[in-house]
Amino acid sequence: MPSQAQEIPGSTVQEKSNEEIITGADQTEKYIPYLKGKRVGMVVNQTSVIKSTHGVDSLRKRKVNIVKIFGPEHGFRGHASAGAKVGNDTDPETGIPVISLYGKNYKPSAEDLKGIDVMIFDIQDVGARFYTYISTLHYVMEACAENKKELIILDRPNPNGFYVDGPVLEKQFQSFIGMHPVPVLHGMTIAEYAKMINGERWLKNRITCRLKIVKMQHYTHDMPYTLPVKPSPNLNTAQSVLLYPSLCLFEGTIISQGRGTQFPFQVLGSPKLVGKYSFNFTPVSIKGMSETPLHMDQACYGIDLRTYDTDIFRRTGKINLQWLLELYNAYPEKEKFFDFKQSKQIGNFDKLAGTEKLRQQIVAGKQEEEIRKSWEPALSEYKKKREKYLIYE
Repeated sequence: MPSQAQEIPGSTVQEKSNEEIITGADQTEKYIPYLKGKRVGMVVNQTSVIKSTHGVDSLRKRKVNIVKIFGPEHGFRGHASAGAKVGNDTDPETGIPVISLYGKNYKPSAEDLKGIDVMIFDIQDVGARFYTYISTLHYVMEACAENKKELIILDRPNPNGFYVDGPVLEKQFQSFIGMHPVPVLHGMTIAEYAKMINGERWLKNRITCRLKIVKMQHYTHDMPYTLPVKPSPNLNTAQSVLLYPSLCLFEGTIISQGRGTQFPFQVLGSPKLVGKYSFNFTPVSIKGMSETPLHMDQACYGIDLRTYDTDIFRRTGKINLQWLLELYNAYPEKEKFFDFKQSKQIGNFDKLAGTEKLRQQIVAGKQEEEIRKSWEPALSEYKKKREKYLIYE
């Protein structure tokens, strides 16, 4: 049995570099005086901690007047499954109204922002284009700009911030899992990404949002960083966070990424690969993680990545495309590999990739080197553009 990957929830033994980094949220002396006498709205989830206490609870104890909470995908306290719509609510612990930004609306309305003087955005990102918190950031910035509200960003590390890779999203494949012309791995923190959204005029009508950034101390993009709180129910270990940029593309295929197990985004498999691989796992319904996973209650055969050396990503600066090529070649019913009509649990591969070319190249039997060449010159141009918005080395 492989050793279990490093757990993320609260009591994690973290890497040394974590001790050096001081997040924006932890530097309360930089922003609490500014909040005095103001009515505050907060865009937060379970990762929004000050030391080890939730930011909402911590700031209320310090007499900050929080009047509304806005929750992204997975909800304000982080208990909703991936893709599950979340309704408006009242936080039972504080009595503060909670507005969902992953239900009927992705964007706060003018009504939602009434009675708020300043907004705070404090959510841990993982650095991948299809992770929806940067899309939530876009809509929050747009709403703040339209309603003349200032947005304070409490910055946090990007655990995948040490490399930039993947195809750059093409405009016709824009969606909530990819809104901007950036590669799969954008290599920026939330605050740097917000600066890019403003600088590139990506908000509606080319408006810009008034930003106040509380930047981190002692952070560089190359630093290893283990998240102190799991960023979403299915990224529950340090291993899964580092594998996610490479494995999330499988969400647009018939291959399970381990949803419905306790080790999602650490395994790959399908019932149809029986006889081709010896390793197997069986997805089951898990409340709050994956109630109806792909291939539920069926043994899936494939690849176990729980002990995979994720330092390879740091050494190569590349996502792993070989798993995608290998499993496509091994799959017996190739015409079904990318067919999302087979199940509600399969996403649109082209939207995840940000292009239709990657799917076409895999089907045509192209090798990795040729695929990577097709990402240029857009990838190199993005890297140059990114330099303008970096806050950290």
